[in-house]
Amino acid sequence: MLYLDHAATSPVRPEVLDAMRPFLTGVFGNPSSHHTVGEAAASALEDARARVARVLGMRAGDVIFTASGTEANNLAVKGVVLAGLERGRRHFVTTPIEHESILESAEYLRRFHGVDVTYVAVTGEGRVTPDAVADALRDDTALVSLGHANNEIGTVQDAAAITAVTKAAGVPLHLDAVQSAGWLPLAGLGADAISIAGHKLGTPKGIGALVVRGRVPLEPLLHGGGQERGRRSGTENVAGAVGLAVALELAEAERDAVSAQVGDMTARFITGVLTAVPKAALTGDPVHRLPATASFTFAGTSGEAVLLELERRGVISSSGSACAAGSDDPSHVLLACGIAPEIAQTSVRFTFARTPLAENAPKQLAALVADAVRAVAGP
Repeated sequence: MLYLDHAATSPVRPEVLDAMRPFLTGVFGNPSSHHTVGEAAASALEDARARVARVLGMRAGDVIFTASGTEANNLAVKGVVLAGLERGRRHFVTTPIEHESILESAEYLRRFHGVDVTYVAVTGEGRVTPDAVADALRDDTALVSLGHANNEIGTVQDAAAITAVTKAAGVPLHLDAVQSAGWLPLAGLGADAISIAGHKLGTPKGIGALVVRGRVPLEPLLHGGGQERGRRSGTENVAGAVGLAVALELAEAERDAVSAQVGDMTARFITGVLTAVPKAALTGDPVHRLPATASFTFAGTSGEAVLLELERRGVISSSGSACAAGSDDPSHVLLACGIAPEIAQTSVRFTFARTPLAENAPKQLAALVADAVRAVAGP
């Protein structure tokens, strides 16, 4: 079996599991407990916080550990916008291609708090222009939230240019970096808040982080014991935090070499598919894209049928976001990029591991894809 759905989740790295094990066994204390067992856990938690902050170019006190990237995105969007309501800021800016955790948070704010939401249009390749963001800003804008890299088509936004726009207007910018962490540099972008999820980097599921600059007002969504400096109550997942720190550090250390190697492999695979399958079309930006993502539409087929044919041949892939799996609706990302619904329903996404495949693998894989498409489309 060849697993090519790493944008959905990745296997746990052995180094991460080894680092976590002591905090699942001997050092099991509650970090809020004021005794030696709890203090040992608290020390590990704060060390992990500092390590995550260093990779992201933020301060240790900016890091809030969460249970997932979805929770981190909810806390960023709802937390900042709800805090802004007290200052008369009732406007939120995002795009129509965001992850469901952003879009559903926006809808919640609109329905229950009367927040005005502006969805900035994207290009056919899924990019957001800085000028379009600038045009969307208002005096009462509380937050701009963008996916640094799209989880379905892999398009990467010009975060530095967009940050310059939001800073000039005095509006905080949140970047959903769940897909880009470990593949792209995050430190130095200037974003006011960044979301990450551990299981995309090689931790077990159940740990994420929102890193938000201290000057940005944030209303907590979970109330209770006041953990995470009152911003996210609940006993912290110490082992998960340690694992996240290790996974993020490993990915950052490998980033340049891995991105170059995997990016070259993915580019050869894309060329092979477009050559072997006449009706194949690459979705997303052909240049500004994640190194490990290749997403196509195959006109005249069913994307789900192609997926089943690929699985019969030992290749595991997806039709897009795992959060929308099982839905018969065409991808909201592809529709927002101007792709017709009947074409959008033929999409298949391949996302590669951080370990490059054999030299001839892209050519062989492209041939498998062509076989699967022919089997579905017929003569």
